[in-house]
Amino acid sequence: MYDFVVVGAGPAGSRFARSAAESGHDVLVLESGEIGRPLACSGHVSLDIWDFLPGEDDRRESSESRAVNDERSEASAASAHDDLFQNDIYGARFHLGGADSEAHTFYKDEPVSNAIDRVGLDKTLAECAEQAGAEVRDGYTVTDVEEQPGRVEVTAKGPDGVESFECRIVAGADGPRSRVRQEVGLPEPEELLHGVLGFDFEPDDADYVDVHLTVPRFFAWRIPRGEAGVEYGLAVSPGDDAPGRFEELLEDYGVELDERCSGAIPIGPPERTVGKRSFLVGDAAAQTKPFTGGGIIYGMRAADIAAREIDPEQPATLESYETAWREELAGDQRLGKLIRAGYSMPKPVQKAGMKAFSGEIGVHMDRPTSLFSKAQLRALLSWN
Repeated sequence: MYDFVVVGAGPAGSRFARSAAESGHDVLVLESGEIGRPLACSGHVSLDIWDFLPGEDDRRESSESRAVNDERSEASAASAHDDLFQNDIYGARFHLGGADSEAHTFYKDEPVSNAIDRVGLDKTLAECAEQAGAEVRDGYTVTDVEEQPGRVEVTAKGPDGVESFECRIVAGADGPRSRVRQEVGLPEPEELLHGVLGFDFEPDDADYVDVHLTVPRFFAWRIPRGEAGVEYGLAVSPGDDAPGRFEELLEDYGVELDERCSGAIPIGPPERTVGKRSFLVGDAAAQTKPFTGGGIIYGMRAADIAAREIDPEQPATLESYETAWREELAGDQRLGKLIRAGYSMPKPVQKAGMKAFSGEIGVHMDRPTSLFSKAQLRALLSWN
């Protein structure tokens, strides 16, 4: 019997598997397809991403172990950055119209975020989980999850047919339309947006992303990815014409894409994310930023909390995870909702706000609560 079966090898699932394995637990990870594919998520992330990659900030090593492994860790960290990094981003240009409309620029004098290889990120994090001792299998589609007294039975269709796995706790890290969530009867996120992404492989190492507040209740974006090209995307509410709006965006920029993908974006955590012997993490738990839909960092922060709080032999500790991750993310998610509300304000109000606040910023892209930080206050006082 495994301590944990993790369904899904995205960032949150692999991060939890790594953290739990490092704590001495027996962990099995099941991924339905190829790890990292199909791509359904943007590769624009805060600089915090490097804290979760090998060798960068491994707090679990003892000082003695760290001294022995310093050289190996530094090489590993450099390798991860070199393999995944695509471009430095210094800020964003906000538009109330199309590609040629007036831009209101928010910036820093140093990089605020990076464009990275999103598929490579998933693969790297899964490798980290394996190196920590977790067993990772791809090509396994979970078809049934049964919580029973003392155990959970997970059934999956794999390369050799149907197999069953027993564990003490099952982790649902299987995305916005989580099969685990459905099987154990946990509620759904408040909202599922329809996101569309596309890639032009023509190199672009520009310093800013472009954000268009022309999509009802959300936005469209353009992200320069260095030698990897440019990412275009948008998200809309269900029932809206996502493909049609995306075509309008591409026509406005006069671009033809080399690759396209789409997926659901969960906004607003469900009322509960834990069952009798189960829990959700990452997009399955809607641990995302309401104002961008991004969930890579939030999901991995929650994954570390799960590994810290949940004892597989004590299912009651699931409630500790429920409480702890909400306390960790609640402030930023609440403020993120308010920021998103600004996307739907009348254009004159949006324009006035952008003119008033454009310029140098001190806000962390993953932490809206940093709006009240000393760094942001200094930036406010420096505006002309």
